Amino acid sequence: MEEIMELSLNTRKVVFLLAALLCLMPFMSPPLALLMGLALAQLMKHPYLHLNQKATNLLLKISVVGLGFGMNVFSAIRAGGEGFLFMVVSIFGVLVLGFILGKVFKIERKTSFLISSGTAICGGSAIAALSPVMKAGEKEISVSLGIVFILNSVALFLFPAIGHLLGLSQSQFGMWCAIAIHDTSSVVGAASKYGEQALQIATTVKLARALWIIPVALGTAVLFKSSQRKVQLPYFIGLFILAMLANTFLPFVKLMAPYLVMIAKSGLTLTLFLIGSGLSFKVIRIVGVKPFLQGLILWAAISCASLWAIMSFV
Repeated sequence: MEEIMELSLNTRKVVFLLAALLCLMPFMSPPLALLMGLALAQLMKHPYLHLNQKATNLLLKISVVGLGFGMNVFSAIRAGGEGFLFMVVSIFGVLVLGFILGKVFKIERKTSFLISSGTAICGGSAIAALSPVMKAGEKEISVSLGIVFILNSVALFLFPAIGHLLGLSQSQFGMWCAIAIHDTSSVVGAASKYGEQALQIATTVKLARALWIIPVALGTAVLFKSSQRKVQLPYFIGLFILAMLANTFLPFVKLMAPYLVMIAKSGLTLTLFLIGSGLSFKVIRIVGVKPFLQGLILWAAISCASLWAIMSFV
């Protein structure tokens, strides 16, 4: 399906910027922003496609750091401790299952590993960090990112609905989001829709999960016999921790915290619009059936298994 509206570049820029500004309005929610971005991606060519991924990554990191100003470090430590066992089991479980599925479906080795790692750790961030370590090609990266972003888009709408249907508590839902949704943007988007406590738990556990990029990247270098040992460290996690510390111990920061968190949530909403605007049918077509099936089965497995464990033990 090609874009419906054949508009000039300047017209597309105006339409895109107006839609982006609309995402900053108080009435705009993260799921609605994502939906608007998806709709725009099918209607017209993205006027800033070459900048979209960089802008998304930067805005997401800034927004996550901003959310740290709304959190207490002692509550975060408790949440992270509760989620540690689930985190470890789910990461290794997904990597092993992903390896098996890759063999069964005969998917190219690097593509299969990137899909598994993106599902196991933190979506696009893990794929971006591991790709240079294993010397992945452009198509392998595009397929992996496409699958993660498609499933993230579904999760943003599906998870809150399931959470309410099953009567999950704020704590249970926050933990489930952090373990079962790939990307930090969709984790935070879904959790913020569910409630403030869910948002705090989900953000903390998800960022702790993202730190697993480091050991997995080192293992990847050995597995793919790569001499490239340099790993892109998720530095924004350190800034997030500093923001929590400032909010916990500095009284003057507490006074500004509500405004900083409000700006961060608007930034997150805009981030989800940008993600949606980059998901045209052209991107979806690149994915292919077998890699998508691998991603879907992995996501379904971690979602169902973690939901069962959380409802049983949390």
